[in-house]
Amino acid sequence: ELENQLVAKSKTLDELKESLVSDGSAEETPEAQSLRIAELCEMKDSIVNQVAQLKASMESILEQWRAYDEIYAEVSLMTTRYLYCIDQCKPSEEEASLEALKKQVKTLQ
Repeated sequence: ELENQLVAKSKTLDELKESLVSDGSAEETPEAQSLRIAELCEMKDSIVNQVAQLKASMESILEQWRAYDEIYAEVSLMTTRYLYCIDQCKPSEEEASLEALKKQVKTLQ
């Protein structure tokens, strides 16, 4: 059983070595490595630029939301005041009744 495990592990090790050689990373030349490093640096710079653009865009959007919140609060306050005024200006049921109007006319006469 131990021998079988050793054979299996040896086989796995050989497969890993073959995949490493087929990828070319085992025999990569210094020139290829420097090209890969330069490529990675370009990719990093691109990502940094994209993050900066996204940050600027998000700041603009947040500023617009702040303005929206301020305007919403102002409109909400105006609406509340308007509804209060409407409620206060409504004649009560007594004042609107015909009998109440007759009483007012008599009082005025």
